[in-house]
Amino acid sequence: MNASRTLATARRVLRQLGHDPRTIALLLLVPILLLVLLYYVFDADRRAFDSIGSSLLGIFPLVTMFLVTSIATLRERTSGTLERLLSMPLGKGDLIVGYALAFGLLAVVQAALATGVAIWFLDLDIAGSPWLLLLVALLDALLGTALGLFVSAFAASEFQVVQFMPAMIFPQILLCGLFAPRSSMQPVLEGISNVLPMSYAVDGMTEVLHHTEATGDFVRDLGIVAGSALLVLALGAATLRRRTA
Repeated sequence: MNASRTLATARRVLRQLGHDPRTIALLLLVPILLLVLLYYVFDADRRAFDSIGSSLLGIFPLVTMFLVTSIATLRERTSGTLERLLSMPLGKGDLIVGYALAFGLLAVVQAALATGVAIWFLDLDIAGSPWLLLLVALLDALLGTALGLFVSAFAASEFQVVQFMPAMIFPQILLCGLFAPRSSMQPVLEGISNVLPMSYAVDGMTEVLHHTEATGDFVRDLGIVAGSALLVLALGAATLRRRTA
């Protein structure tokens, strides 16, 4: 890997995204709009909003970053841009990390906006620090970016990218503990949920909701989410093809 090539890749991706206002709007505004909608759905039960809203504050960035990253990367691959770049002295690691940096910067902005709106405008009541909530939301968004980069290597069209949503994202939403405690699930389902990174993202948000300080479980959850993102990025680099089929 070369730092200058990695940063050049990140700048190029950011320039391209700057010319696509719809993608920027999807990344930055959709999670906020969904949180506002959820706020009014639970208007008569603020405790339910605090519980579910904190969890969704981590899930929404993951889902939107997964979708946008996978589609944007796929467009570069199908248009031949990726193949031309890899024919130059540019390593796979430079390319993957450059994409991760570019989308990671957007993930920082997205997570900050969503967390700020939830805490200061929607009065999300949490026991812990808003900065801890922001940290979990940011790592979730980075995990979504890593998953999107990984999935784009196996899709031949944008429609196929969307088809990966039910396969990779929906099961995690169902099993992450959002709808029912994971300990109350059937043993097989609980075992599956224990290896899904979104489960630990939700657990981390729950720790911030109920504890004033960072607990040992919170640190563990954060480490698992971050480790999962790094592992998926490494897999994305390993599966990146130099030629487009």
